[in-house]
Order: sequence, then C-alpha cells, then structure tokens
Amino acid sequence: MTISICTMGELLVEFLSLNPRQTFTQPGEFAGPYPSGAPAIFAAQVARLSHRAIIFGCVGNDDFGRLNIERLRHEGVITDGIQVMNNAVTGTAFVSYRSPQDRDFVFNIPNSACGLFTAKHIDTALLQQCRHIHIMGSSLFSFRMIDAMRKAISVIKAAGGTVSFDPNIRKEMLNIPEMEQALDYLIEYTDIFLPSESELPFFARHKHLSEEQIISDLLHSGVKHIAVKRAQRGGSYYQLENGQLQALHLPGYEVKTVDPTGAGDCFGATFVTLFLSGYPVPRALQYANASGALAVMQRGPMEGISSLAEIEHFLRDQR
Repeated sequence: MTISICTMGELLVEFLSLNPRQTFTQPGEFAGPYPSGAPAIFAAQVARLSHRAIIFGCVGNDDFGRLNIERLRHEGVITDGIQVMNNAVTGTAFVSYRSPQDRDFVFNIPNSACGLFTAKHIDTALLQQCRHIHIMGSSLFSFRMIDAMRKAISVIKAAGGTVSFDPNIRKEMLNIPEMEQALDYLIEYTDIFLPSESELPFFARHKHLSEEQIISDLLHSGVKHIAVKRAQRGGSYYQLENGQLQALHLPGYEVKTVDPTGAGDCFGATFVTLFLSGYPVPRALQYANASGALAVMQRGPMEGISSLAEIEHFLRDQR
C-alpha cells in the first residue's frame, strides 16, 4: 500500500569539516554544499522507499535553494509546497566533528528564507492530499513556524490523518519562549513519537523519573506508539496493551560511522513509512535500525538514504 506523507520545516545546505576537531575560530577545509534540513532528509528517505512524500518550506532564490529543490525532485519528493523567496537567502549549517558522533554546528536558519515560512505559505489543497504529517522539533525555530505547524496538524487531523513527532532537540531551540507550549501541543496530537533516549527527560512530568515511567506517562496521555532511537544500540518500540506497557527492543548494527548527520531522520522515516504501510512492528523497527546504520556510513546528510532493496541487502549481509 502506497501512502502519502508530508513534512515541513527547514531547508538548508551543509558544509562539513574535513579535519577532526576543526573549530569555527580558525580557517579550515569544509566539504559542501550538501542539501540538508531534517525534514528534507526525512522526505527523501520516504520517497526512496517508493512512497509519496510532500515537503513544505522556503528557500532563497539562489543556487543553494535550487540545489535543494533539484535534489529532492531527483529523489521523487513532491516539491510544489516549497516557496522560493526573493528577499532572503537559503539557510546554511557548518558542521565540525569532535568525534564521529560528537558535533558542533553553526546554523543560519531563523534569519534565512526558511525562517520566513508562515501558515500562509501552506497550500491547503496539497496538504489535504496527505494522510500523515511528520513534525521535526528542529523546525520549530520561530513563532511563525509554530503557527504553521498548528495549521498543518489541524488540517491533517480534521481529515482523520495521523501525526508523528521527532523532537530532534537542539540547544538553540530551548531559548524560544513559545517552545514549551509548542512541545505540549505536539504531544497532545502525536500518534507516533520518535525521541532519542537522551531526549526523553525533556518530556518527563517531574525530575528523576525512569525512562520507562516517562514512556508510560506519554502513552497514557494519548500517544499511541513510541519508537526510541538508541544509535548504535538499536531501537525500542512501546505501546499500551490493555493498559499495560509492552516493549520490544532490537539491537543495532556494527558499522563504521563516517557521518551521523541524518541517521535519526532516516530511522524515523523508515519506521513511520513501513509501519503506516502495514509492516509488522518488529520488521518496521528492524528496517529502521538498518536504515540508520546505512546513513552513518556515508558522508553528507542526505547521502546515506536507502531503498527497501538496499536495506534488505544490508540485512542479508548482517546475517
């Protein structure tokens, strides 16, 4: 069953440091530009799995914007929801690696074209073609984007659709006054929650709760499914069955990490797409783990996306 999934948010290009422990206070070598943005990576992975992906956002009327649109179209993503802005440039990110897993970023997002995205930029007719919307916490970088997110969720829910939410928390987000209220709103409407294990404490009712207590509270509050990303250690799935917490844990895969950027987005896109298209949870989680592993093996945020055939080939090799 082919499904239509949409997402919205930041579209940018990334420049990756080539030297370990490169700082941003001295000259160095950077590779790029790579098309990027967590929603863009998510949408590209959905499309690579041969499902219908639609993205909403803004880019500048510049080569970086054209690079993003062309790459997404090449992957099969529907880009009719991307607005080209003449009064702002496409967003950028510079990435430095303290280790293969530990990174520093310099972002130009709120002051770039994607920072101008508002609810008025959403094509409602295009949005109504979707049965599911995926929201990234990293996209909630302004009150304008939060308003757009609320509009999109209301349209999808009114049509009987579903919502997934990946917190993708970055320290810059926590300074936004509207953020706490936006996260509460999202949890209220989320069907599939996709946090990393380090993000779960942000959603605890009180301090010092265990991971299991936080997950149980979220499920009792109305979230239906939770898939926790554990990087190299794999992933876990939780749901309530007759009021009792049910858990499934699957291990990750031993691979060489070249670049972790985008791995969580690939995990989320693969789990959500396969789960919504009818795959049993164990298989959807297994494929999501494999998708994340394939992502970290390639340099560049969108370079590690994988097709169903590539995931299955990887899993056969692992056996």
